[in-house]
Amino acid sequence: MEAYGTCDEANAMVGFALSHLNDNLKWSIKERKEFQESVEIVQNLLFHVGSELATPKGKNVAWQISEKHIKDLEAKIDEWDNQLEPLKQFILPSGHPTAAALHNARTIVRRAERIVVSLNGETSPTVLTYLNRLSDYLFVGARYVNKFSSYEETILKIQK
Repeated sequence: MEAYGTCDEANAMVGFALSHLNDNLKWSIKERKEFQESVEIVQNLLFHVGSELATPKGKNVAWQISEKHIKDLEAKIDEWDNQLEPLKQFILPSGHPTAAALHNARTIVRRAERIVVSLNGETSPTVLTYLNRLSDYLFVGARYVNKFSSYEETILKIQK
């Protein structure tokens, strides 16, 4: 219950991120539409993850995460990442409200991933892989949004 509840929490935060898409972003209608469609697919798939996590082992699952879903995430990560400046330093989760909310969703997905790991194999390994890749997708998605905003990424400063 903790695992699929946490996925639901992540999904709500992703929805919150989408609610800010029109706020001062400098991208084409096509870029915005493609981004929104990609993120909405993720929202739907988070329900699939929740379905798998809520279904007892050995029972048929109505909706299942597949290797194709993971490959689609990885393709989108690569597509967006190829348009970004390579990271040379750590960045702080911040920026445009959509980006900041995606960073928040990423941390919630990481929590879901930790919970699934604690289930000791009681769920499909595909779910765990999907959650792992999803957190990367949300990180790169946040950076991608910031690219089209007036916000610059905040570089981590070592405090002495």
